[in-house]
Amino acid sequence: MRRLPIRPLATLTALGALALTGCGTQTAGPAGDRSTASGADRTIRAHELMQVTKVHEETGMTLLEGPVFDEDGRLLLVDVTAPAGKPKVMRVDVARKTARAVHTDGRGAYTSAQFSPYDGRLYLTDYAHGEIVSLAPDGGDPRVFFSGEVDGAPMNPDDLAFDGEGNLYVSDSRGLSEGKARGRVVRVGRDGEEATVLADGLAATNGISFDADYRGLWFSELTENRISYLGLDAQGRVTSRHTAIRVDGGIAQTDSIAVDADGNLYQGLHGRPAMAVYSPHGERLATVEIPGRAEGLESATNIAITPGGTKAYMTVSGPAGGYLYTFEALAQGIRQSNGG
Repeated sequence: MRRLPIRPLATLTALGALALTGCGTQTAGPAGDRSTASGADRTIRAHELMQVTKVHEETGMTLLEGPVFDEDGRLLLVDVTAPAGKPKVMRVDVARKTARAVHTDGRGAYTSAQFSPYDGRLYLTDYAHGEIVSLAPDGGDPRVFFSGEVDGAPMNPDDLAFDGEGNLYVSDSRGLSEGKARGRVVRVGRDGEEATVLADGLAATNGISFDADYRGLWFSELTENRISYLGLDAQGRVTSRHTAIRVDGGIAQTDSIAVDADGNLYQGLHGRPAMAVYSPHGERLATVEIPGRAEGLESATNIAITPGGTKAYMTVSGPAGGYLYTFEALAQGIRQSNGG
């Protein structure tokens, strides 16, 4: 399949043509092995829980993202490339291994999901239309929370993170389709009225998450395979910025980021169904792999770690469909490892 820019969801037509990059995974010991080795040699084996979606005839693909637990412990997902009328937000019963539709519409291309600590609503980033949309917890009452230009340019919002007061921090992948470093990190006040650019000149900004103490933001740049750290003060103003981790991904690229209670980073990989795990000091702690050669599975975009527990649920997609895989995380789940 022709290789196109990754996740440039400008229109539904673009969704139909969007192609994922694929590569094989290495096997490291028998299935279920959790090696006692450290760093790049340590493998955490993820296990298939269930298939959630199949490739859509209308768009030619499926892409699961944004796993997030609601306050009742139920897991929700988005399907980025779902066409009009098909489930775009789903609720999964992980015990029964079933999924049901929560929301659909005629235009959205939702790339992330997270519940606000301020109003309890579910917030979605619509990459295609440069909007942030919110839903009631049951999937109803859709509202456009934010739309329009920021500093004279529209956004391509990819992932999002909330601070403790409910302000949003958005990875803006602007410039991806042109191959230019025009990406940004944008802060949107919890009332949706004020948007501020915190960092710009970025190469396809993708994953974003607060660290465990809310002292700063981790964010990844898809086309540079790097993770940077943005220090923030109590008012959400930038105090520092530096490149923190360079990811050796081969042909895979850095996707979404989650952070556990110990501050460890789980870096999703687009182009390989695996995740790289780092300490907050940049030490490679492990690689999360799925067993075998993963025929037809090409990306592990994101995870949600059970709040207060260590069971992690990883979204994995490719020509074979959209799947959930599970593994034991290195530490407990917190807000920073639940959605976004």
